[in-house]
Amino acid sequence: MNLALAHSRARVGVLAPAVRVEAHLGGGLPNFTLVGMPATAVRESRERVRSAIGNAQFEFPQRRITVNLAPADLPKEGGRYDLAIALGLLAASGQVPVQALGEVELLGELALTGELKPVDGVLPAALAAAREGRSLIVPTANGAEAALASDGRAFTARTLLEVCAHLRGESVLPTASTSDVALATTRYPDLRDVRGQAAARRALEVAAAGAHALLFIGPPGCGKTLLASRLPGLLPDPGEAEALETAAIYSVSGQGLDLSRWRQRPYRSPHHLASAVALVGGGGNPRPGEVSLAHNGVLFLDELAEWSRQALETLRQPMESGCVTVSRAARQSQFPARFQLVAAMNPCPCGWAGDPSGRCGCSAESVARYRAKLSGPLLDRIDLQLAVPRLPPAQLRPDQPPGESTAAVRERVLAARARQLERAGVPNAQLDQASTDRDCLLRPKDRRLLERAIDQLQLSARALHRIQRVARTLADLSGADAIGTEHVAEAIGYRLLDRPGPPA
Repeated sequence: MNLALAHSRARVGVLAPAVRVEAHLGGGLPNFTLVGMPATAVRESRERVRSAIGNAQFEFPQRRITVNLAPADLPKEGGRYDLAIALGLLAASGQVPVQALGEVELLGELALTGELKPVDGVLPAALAAAREGRSLIVPTANGAEAALASDGRAFTARTLLEVCAHLRGESVLPTASTSDVALATTRYPDLRDVRGQAAARRALEVAAAGAHALLFIGPPGCGKTLLASRLPGLLPDPGEAEALETAAIYSVSGQGLDLSRWRQRPYRSPHHLASAVALVGGGGNPRPGEVSLAHNGVLFLDELAEWSRQALETLRQPMESGCVTVSRAARQSQFPARFQLVAAMNPCPCGWAGDPSGRCGCSAESVARYRAKLSGPLLDRIDLQLAVPRLPPAQLRPDQPPGESTAAVRERVLAARARQLERAGVPNAQLDQASTDRDCLLRPKDRRLLERAIDQLQLSARALHRIQRVARTLADLSGADAIGTEHVAEAIGYRLLDRPGPPA
């Protein structure tokens, strides 16, 4: 047999397209040619494979070797194909049964000694291999990650020699397992630590119930960040499909996947000096940005008005579509980005506009410039905007009664979410236009109230529909079947930055 075929997987965004590794041994002077758009690291696999085969006590074929990584128009990067290339050569030279490669996929970088080194992006490859009905062989260090999606059909190996013995039927590789990974106990900060701020706590509950974007506006030290950090504890636990989606993003991110926390919703809080690329993803070899790392979780942007306008404007498209497409000349990569935005900002450059102390010395022009970093289209997409005032010292005393706990508020949030999922299958913030018209019906007098507010505040059609969805969430929290006047009025009241003048 002079030709053998092995199966592997590439990494393109969070996808893992199949790669056929075709190894052919021909006549002529010994030579090793690798084709199929290999990057530098892939071309260097020729020397790694040669040394690994020799050190595993196999014979490296002294023939004219051609290895094709198909499809030819898919760029190949990294050392993930080393194991498939080595086994393709061993099968073509008759040292490993060719038939044994038909139902298995191979991922792993080879050391010169023949040891298998871990690679990134294993979880998407394991999910794809499971869909194809093939088993997967990965390095031992990647075993727990592969086990998340393999349903018992992933195996781990420490060396090339172990893989060959498994394929020849001489031994059986251990099955990949997560038994050695202890899931971390979820300990979220408790909402009872927040003193006062009844309106802000109410808005946080509404945001959690309907997955609405939220913006806190207030002076320094009033509790904006404290409130935002309590949101993850109010959210429902992710389902397995959601958790696997998020884990797949971390698997390809280059930051690594923390298997002890893969069942928790992410909470990302990037610094305000982060670039647009860091926020939405990109690079020569596209990687997910913060909006994708927060997929199915919370993205907290502190000091919102200090971010560059270019970076903030990149949020508009993923907030609507729930995904990010990074386009390059040769290819496109798409990353999921269904995140819940929570942001905080000061009302002016000095932070004290509207404070009863009157200490703000900012001019109207400087305040306008400060707030102008937040464009109208971006604010349109933030459903809840409200002021968080500075509390009097008396309310901060330790002997003051604590606020309602996270556990108590979470019960109401879960009940409201259950109503939304039963009615439409998604949280209210994710309703499309047809679902909004169907599920967010207003009585004639409430419709007139909303239209008057739209005229007076000069709001867009998008803002109108978002107010309806917030009103629907408020009705769900109260257990009402229909939206009432009080729900519409409260939803309108959350459009703080749509009102003329500085926020108070």
